[in-house]
Amino acid sequence: MVSENILKIKQKIWEVCQKVGRNPDEITIVAVTKTVPVEKIKEAINAGIYDIGENRVQELLEKRNSLENVRWHFVGHLQTNKVKYIVNFIHLIHSVDSLKLALEIDKRAEKINRPVDVLIEVNTSGEKTKYGVKPEETIEIVKQISENCKFVHIKGLMTLAAYSPDPENARPMFKMLKNLSDEIAKLNLKNVEMKHLSMGMSNDYWIAIEEGATIVRIGTAIFGPRK
Repeated sequence: MVSENILKIKQKIWEVCQKVGRNPDEITIVAVTKTVPVEKIKEAINAGIYDIGENRVQELLEKRNSLENVRWHFVGHLQTNKVKYIVNFIHLIHSVDSLKLALEIDKRAEKINRPVDVLIEVNTSGEKTKYGVKPEETIEIVKQISENCKFVHIKGLMTLAAYSPDPENARPMFKMLKNLSDEIAKLNLKNVEMKHLSMGMSNDYWIAIEEGATIVRIGTAIFGPRK
């Protein structure tokens, strides 16, 4: 079931890339495993998915001991007091949404002399229930992090589009993130590289790829509906 789902997703990604003239190898699938048991995650790993995304630090730490050959992504809201638990091994933090959080990551990373790659989370939907930097404040916060952090390396931007039964409704939010990324790239800031756009989930990842996503975060389409 899981391996079949992954095959379908990879096929869809290939088709979309063919349509828009992109290389499918540019797209990383992050399997989002919130509440998914370890055995099911192992099925995904056996099917060639090595990038695993978790929303909660506690759940990530519990699963980490049972899984090998995994690049861990933190995709949920990260509290400053939880940074210390993941800073020594995390592959990519998708959800930096304040200078305060970036400074905490920087402080912890400096102690172990390990640069940490992060994405800046942007609230492109304007929904009050979502975390993220306001689009109009994104460039300023990227500048502040660049100036004040030595061990935090910004690798791009992330967003969570507003849910809609019609995936086309997510397109303007993905376009907005791509435009912001292009603007930031022109600034040539220290420790800032607009390499990644983390956008698109189970219901709209193909639209995100058409608009430039390099990372798609997929849970339900791989593992089925959450209980």
